[in-house]
Amino acid sequence: MYFKQEYLYFLAGISLLVVACYSWLDKHNPRRIATGAFWCFYGVIFLVGDWSEQLLNYFVQDLDQAKSITNFTVGVMVVIMALIAGLGGVRLGKYPTLSVKRRQLNAKKFGIKLFIPALMIPIGTVLGVLLFQNSALSHWFFGEGPHVSTLITLFSMTAGCILGLIIALKMTGDKLSQPFHESRRLLDSIGWAFILPQILATIGLLFNDAGVGRSITQLVTEYLNVDSRLIAVTIYAVGMALLTMVLGNAFASFPIMAAGVGIPILVNQLGGDPAVMAAIGMFSGYCGTLMTPMAANYNLVPAALLNLPDRYRVIKVQIPTALMVLAVNIILLYFFLFI
Repeated sequence: MYFKQEYLYFLAGISLLVVACYSWLDKHNPRRIATGAFWCFYGVIFLVGDWSEQLLNYFVQDLDQAKSITNFTVGVMVVIMALIAGLGGVRLGKYPTLSVKRRQLNAKKFGIKLFIPALMIPIGTVLGVLLFQNSALSHWFFGEGPHVSTLITLFSMTAGCILGLIIALKMTGDKLSQPFHESRRLLDSIGWAFILPQILATIGLLFNDAGVGRSITQLVTEYLNVDSRLIAVTIYAVGMALLTMVLGNAFASFPIMAAGVGIPILVNQLGGDPAVMAAIGMFSGYCGTLMTPMAANYNLVPAALLNLPDRYRVIKVQIPTALMVLAVNIILLYFFLFI
């Protein structure tokens, strides 16, 4: 029996369920029921897997129907989470964190050693990857398949996190419950933005499967003069930035814009270099990343962790730079794409 990526999802799901339980017990949180429910649903989604489909298959005697029920259930939970977040259900509570005096004493006591637990994460990841990829342990522990390398990386990073946690608990003498309290504090501070990367990645796949790229091609060719190189590259670069602002991720935007404008118009029709189209196109998408709250892990999460009074301040500061870089990208596309 090989180690499965599903086991890592179980660990994440159980951790989130513990956070949910602590939220429900926090009487200082005015929305403790809703906050706990939000993290509970998120944890349950991580726990759902092949075992749930097999369990349902035992009752309905139809694997396809079991998969449909599972997918529908997960979809309902995501909708409920969106409603909870949209109605302001995720709120801050009271957390049994260490006092300022205790933190200062620990800082003086341990000094630079406080970085050791954090360093265990990258060190454990690198050592784990090197160990498994250069020995027979990989086939024995993970089996074979196209996703083994990804599984090795995730397993090694998880092992590094656990090792760092053990060292931190040993150094500080805190109880095992303290990391969960700190996790809850960070999760509540970030709020709904924590789940955005997963949701947006899914939306990108849905857009691509729904044929949005083909629709963009039709709209552009019918209503705009794409025979003009300047207009074509401007549509492509600005489209990458705007779509990234909607999806929050340039990697999700690129397949759509490449299928809609990049390949059929810039490459096939106007004879552009696909390598230049892809490279500068992604860079244009990153300009959109700087200007959108949908890129929560870059723009909203730092503001939340730093307790900035204006959670959109990071975006406001980045907008002028993003627009200037986008303008430069259009110029670079115009002069270097067709060489």
